Amino acid sequence: MTETETIAYDVVVLGAGPVGENVADRTRAAGLTTAVVESELVGGECSYWACMPSKALLRPVIAQSDARRLPGLAQAVQGPLGTAAVLARRNYFTSDWKDDGQVAWLDGISADLYRGHGRLAGPRTVTVTGPDGTLTTLTARHAVAVATGTRAQLPDLPGLAEVKPWTSREATSAQEAPGRLIVVGGGVVATEMATAWQALGSRVTLLVRGKGLLNRMEPFAGELVADALKEAGVDVRTGTSVRSVTRENGTVVAVTDSGDRIEADEILFATGRVPHTDDIGLDTVGLEPGSWLSVDDTLLVEGTDWLYAVGDVNHRALLTHQGKYQARIAGAVIAARVADTPLLEAPWGAHVATADHDAVPQVVFTDPEAAAVGLSLAEAEQAGYRVRAVDVEFSSVAGAGLYGDGYKGRARMVVDLEAEILRGVTFVGPGVGELIHSATVAVAGEVPISRLWHAVPSYPTLSEVWLRLLEAYRG
Repeated sequence: MTETETIAYDVVVLGAGPVGENVADRTRAAGLTTAVVESELVGGECSYWACMPSKALLRPVIAQSDARRLPGLAQAVQGPLGTAAVLARRNYFTSDWKDDGQVAWLDGISADLYRGHGRLAGPRTVTVTGPDGTLTTLTARHAVAVATGTRAQLPDLPGLAEVKPWTSREATSAQEAPGRLIVVGGGVVATEMATAWQALGSRVTLLVRGKGLLNRMEPFAGELVADALKEAGVDVRTGTSVRSVTRENGTVVAVTDSGDRIEADEILFATGRVPHTDDIGLDTVGLEPGSWLSVDDTLLVEGTDWLYAVGDVNHRALLTHQGKYQARIAGAVIAARVADTPLLEAPWGAHVATADHDAVPQVVFTDPEAAAVGLSLAEAEQAGYRVRAVDVEFSSVAGAGLYGDGYKGRARMVVDLEAEILRGVTFVGPGVGELIHSATVAVAGEVPISRLWHAVPSYPTLSEVWLRLLEAYRG
């Protein structure tokens, strides 16, 4: 191993996914010299194995489903999807797993990229072992930001490694549809991939340990998505755990806790995420390797004055857009502390990630889509708010009928009865992903119900569901 000279920067960022890129963008905009360290592809999980490829797989599925709801068009789209063309388009959106464009973007903001495995080596120090074994030491005058994200968590089943199961990475990058696919899990990855591969020609069995799907959302969200998956042909089995998995002559055999034997060509475990912190040198700064990194609302790791943890790695909200939001906050915080200017740390201030607590939006791109922001009814009650849930069916909205025949969907707003603001909103139905930002503005802005009454939705759009919700609340 050859050691090079030590190089000093104002800021060093571990991880060049969208979160790390956004930290670098903000620190460079503040005039701080910035190094970014990445061991895989610049652009990270979201660009190559999560957000972009999964949505590229799902978009034709949803478009076809929408078309089938429209007389005059339905007959023309009854055939199967062109799987090869869908996969080719997915490949395009991942840039064929090449990061030239993302590297060029880093160059464009004058952030220096170091390829290799980065590890903390004490306060404000990062060593980078390059692909050729060369060791480079980077020191940070002001801050190190950890943005290494998470990786898929696999269950502790004997012999699982020999089975070579799919994780989210294989599920979003596969170059052909397996004839039979077992999906284990009931969350976002499980439901989205079951939706996609069933439509692309696989016969999917979905095994869910709990009572239903999408258990972090309102119960009706998982119920509507489960009904639609079953209608599409997915074999959905709730209350089911996998006891063992083997691969026999190329065939995957999963045995459930009830003794059922299920055969498939591939098996996907979508059973959670763990922090990518096991080998980044946390022990050199008094932290536990492999742990989530606890931070305050300025994204500063607790107990330090120089180390920041941004994105999935801090376990606040495992969503790309929320991580990018944190990155913008952290970049502004670092710049302000370097300039010795006061931080705006009151809730919703420029230097605190308040939305992580009160206004996290998420869209699940199943058919129907499920979208939510803020607190569910149960979460709001557990937080001690005096709340009321207001529910309406999308069938009460003219725009839903125009969107497609047989439109099924439901909306809920959780009203804080004392403050008369919204604590949470959930929409389930085709096309609602594009509706959730209006709810995010209402929740994050703490817009009073009395003022929302004057936000007139355009007719005849799905957004008229807002009027129906407010009418139901007022009685």
